[in-house]
Amino acid sequence: MAEIQFARGVAEAVIPEIKVTRSKTGNSGTATFYFADPNILSKESSEEITGMYLVDDEGEIISREVKGKFVNGEARAIEAVLIMKSGEEFERFVRFMNKYSEEHGLGLDKS
Repeated sequence: MAEIQFARGVAEAVIPEIKVTRSKTGNSGTATFYFADPNILSKESSEEITGMYLVDDEGEIISREVKGKFVNGEARAIEAVLIMKSGEEFERFVRFMNKYSEEHGLGLDKS
């Protein structure tokens, strides 16, 4: 089980576009997640966004850098940034993404 949540216990069904960068030394990295029209922003959702939680069998990775994107005054997307400050944090992120990718049939585009 690997899922992304914006409110604890509520899995986000929309698959994000994810861009990952890593420092040349491998000691830090950044992952930027972009969710177009996520379920958490739907009119049917009453949940409050408290952060981005990457949850799997190892535990959770938390980011509080979550921003709404608005079009004509209406929330239409979410951009979240995860900053990894060590090689261990980056490797943990990679393990989560491998599980998430496998469960959701995603591939890797190295550009």
